[in-house]
Amino acid sequence: MKLGSALTVAATLVACAAADVDPIVIKGTKFFYKTNGTQFFIKGVAYQQDYSSNGTIDGSNTYTDPLINSTICGRDVPLLSQLETNTIRVYAVDPTANHDQCMQMLANAGIYVIADLGEPKNSINRDTPQWNLEIYNRYTAVVDTFAKYTNTLGFFAGNEVTNAVNNTEASAFVKAAVRDIKAYIVQKKYRPLGVGYATNDDDQRTELANYFDCGTASTAIDFWGYNIYSWCGKSSYQASHYEERTEEFSTYNVPAFFAEYGCNQVDGQVVTRTFSEVPTLFGSNMSKVWSGGIVYMYYQEANEYGLVSIGSDDQATKRPDFTALSSQIAQATPSGVAMSAYSPSNKAQACPTQDAAWAANSTLPPSPNEAVCSCMVQSLNCTASSNINDDAIETNFNYLCDPHNGDFCSGILANGSTGVYGAYSMCNAQERISWAFNAFYMDQTKNNAKNTDPCDFKGAAQKQAPKVSGTCKTVVSQAGDSGTGSITAAPSSTGTSSGGAAASSSKGAASAVTIPAFSYGVLPMAVYLTFAALAGGVMVLL
Repeated sequence: MKLGSALTVAATLVACAAADVDPIVIKGTKFFYKTNGTQFFIKGVAYQQDYSSNGTIDGSNTYTDPLINSTICGRDVPLLSQLETNTIRVYAVDPTANHDQCMQMLANAGIYVIADLGEPKNSINRDTPQWNLEIYNRYTAVVDTFAKYTNTLGFFAGNEVTNAVNNTEASAFVKAAVRDIKAYIVQKKYRPLGVGYATNDDDQRTELANYFDCGTASTAIDFWGYNIYSWCGKSSYQASHYEERTEEFSTYNVPAFFAEYGCNQVDGQVVTRTFSEVPTLFGSNMSKVWSGGIVYMYYQEANEYGLVSIGSDDQATKRPDFTALSSQIAQATPSGVAMSAYSPSNKAQACPTQDAAWAANSTLPPSPNEAVCSCMVQSLNCTASSNINDDAIETNFNYLCDPHNGDFCSGILANGSTGVYGAYSMCNAQERISWAFNAFYMDQTKNNAKNTDPCDFKGAAQKQAPKVSGTCKTVVSQAGDSGTGSITAAPSSTGTSSGGAAASSSKGAASAVTIPAFSYGVLPMAVYLTFAALAGGVMVLL
């Protein structure tokens, strides 16, 4: 069936009649409508084209914000309503765009939004995890944009960032993001908005769930999303392992729901989904523990998970999966509890033990703080030039942060496994390379008279007269000469970094520029010679 322009026009007209929705609040392990106290179960659909948010970084940063085109929203909202959708999940949004019309259409249809905070080029990367000003500014910008809408349910600070035993360390950086975004929401005096994490169904599921829930409430997630595709074809509560997962989460103390579900393969072959898991998910065995789920996904793409296909005329055609889900979801009538009658008793989980299967430390990276980073840059004798580009930053990081070449990066390195973080590891890339430039400059000035210009780096660095006074003097003193001290007098300023002399003027200095992790092997001579030319001086190979 094709839905033409008449439906789009009708939805657009409905959007003109503005209506707020009752905000969703969290109490214990459940969601509730704030005003009437009725329990809220998520009947959701993942709603975004051509995007995967899975803990990697895509240098193209290309994505289509699904909530800025009112014509498309006008086409799709009525279809979502036919599926009794009350929640959509969007994976990347443009915080600089206007979302008013689409959000209003969704609100009028009683549909809430859970928004992932990252974007392809600016999120926490499982292979080279960081929690820094660039990512913080991106995440807070999304919060600023969506906090005003009463149908914003909450945010995901990460999606499947840790997905194997060799990248569990990355979870420390995501949990730091959870902590700081929660604090930001309070600081800005926004209404309560949950911050959660979405995980895949892998061998680290228990450690992940416990890690993000343990510790103080200020650092723990507000809800837990589970991307699960274990019910395939004609399965069952037991065969799909839904029973095991339900038992595991029966002691969890925050809402848990399926952030993605809807397997479309049986014996390696793509099949039309029947969504036979829906009655079980919303039935008596699971609804006491789970708060519903989000079907993956609305748009038909190469992976063939689509509920609708979009033709060359931009019209939507329902697929067989749409019809099957519509039939199943219509029968989903979970039995809830009134908020006033509910007394939560579950407690936070214990933090997992660090071992061969779990590396993330309970000590988290420092909170990004623009004022601290500005103080640091002002204190330096040698900083990055104002026109430095990403290539120069990365080339110099590759040399300066290799421990075989000296200790120039202690103040900007972050290790989620040991829980040791440089005081300036949360600064932006230009500020961090400034620290490394200065450490090299100070070392060469003291120990290598043959290097007559140790602050050059082929024009990537420049000298300045350090200026440290007032609060900055205390900040720099607490960080220490090595930059590894603990700053307890950090100014309250956070967010967009001016960076002093190292202010970012390029679109680089972004989170895609990472400090490499070295295995203490011998650096290739070609890299060494490249750096020697950049430094503009005579190097002594040790």
